Amino acid sequence: MQKKLGFGFMRLPLTDKQNQTSFDYDLLNKLVDVFIEKGFSYFDTALSYHKSKSEEAIRKSLVERYPRDAFQLATKLPPRVLHSEADCEKIFAQQLERCGVTYFDYYLVHNLGHTAYQQAQQYRVFEFVMRKKQAGAIGKVGFSFHDSPELLDEILTANPGLDFVQLQINYVDWESPAIQSRRCYEVARKHHMPVIVMEPCKGGNLAQLPDPAEKLMKAYNPNASIPSWAIRYAAGLDGVFMVLSGMAAMEHVMDNTSFMTNFETLNQAEHQVIGKVVDIINESVAVPCTMCRYCEDTCPKNIPIPDCFALYNGSRRATTDNNTSQLAYYLNLTATRGKACDCLGCKRCESVCPQHLVITKHLQEVSSLFDGKSLPATFKN
Repeated sequence: MQKKLGFGFMRLPLTDKQNQTSFDYDLLNKLVDVFIEKGFSYFDTALSYHKSKSEEAIRKSLVERYPRDAFQLATKLPPRVLHSEADCEKIFAQQLERCGVTYFDYYLVHNLGHTAYQQAQQYRVFEFVMRKKQAGAIGKVGFSFHDSPELLDEILTANPGLDFVQLQINYVDWESPAIQSRRCYEVARKHHMPVIVMEPCKGGNLAQLPDPAEKLMKAYNPNASIPSWAIRYAAGLDGVFMVLSGMAAMEHVMDNTSFMTNFETLNQAEHQVIGKVVDIINESVAVPCTMCRYCEDTCPKNIPIPDCFALYNGSRRATTDNNTSQLAYYLNLTATRGKACDCLGCKRCESVCPQHLVITKHLQEVSSLFDGKSLPATFKN
């Protein structure tokens, strides 16, 4: 029986955190090795991850080092990169070459929302992937989704031959009015559609919680890691057959595989703890960014938007001393990149944000906190 934990190639270990293509292959290879040694085999990448180099990374760290029947490989095609129906075939062939395979076990139409779905219809993407499935180049066809339950229902109704859907599900977004995880999940279940879960830890936000929330979890079970609560929450839902996790360190792989090897669903008391944790989190997180970096690739001013938000969130939670540290990181970060105040308000970033954040507004908040500030002399020394 296939285990429910998948290795996401969206946030890989890097030798230079400012260079999203500087993969630390020594570490990455070790992570892949341990993941497979522990009995797990599902790997997920996409055309756009790590500035379009993630597929190459998965070839080098996985495909070239293991027999093809030792793993299941998933990748994705974003409709927004298409300019014609012929592009589907061209890009698919390039993905096969970059990944070093002759077929994909799972293939997804990537990041569907209203605009992307219109593009998928315009260029007949679903018809294309179904032809590839019939030809044996794809095992199972699905799509990843970041929009309303109403649109999800429309897509699943119009495409009854699909095999699965990939949804953002975690305990913070379950009742979020922006993400609507619960309602999207319920639509998928109505269509009897198997579900893959992405962002169970919300881009790492549910791996490091505010102190009061972490204390609640540790009081109930001092031996359970904080991320384990989030991954078990998602994996325990009926119809979920895979939960993806980005694992950039050995402790991530060791921890995740430890509780997912013999997976147990959360009990009622654990769900009650999570309910209290959600209340605490909702009071403390200023910008619920998941660090997917889709926005960053569209910014004409090269603003490191996700990093700015991470520093802003850190400052909102931090003590006065730590606020100075956050400013130092911001000044270093923007020494060679755009500042928050450089935002043109073009909203290109907002058009691709899976979290539907009002990014331009949040950048103004970041700018108010950091721009024009300098470090105190005591910190410089």
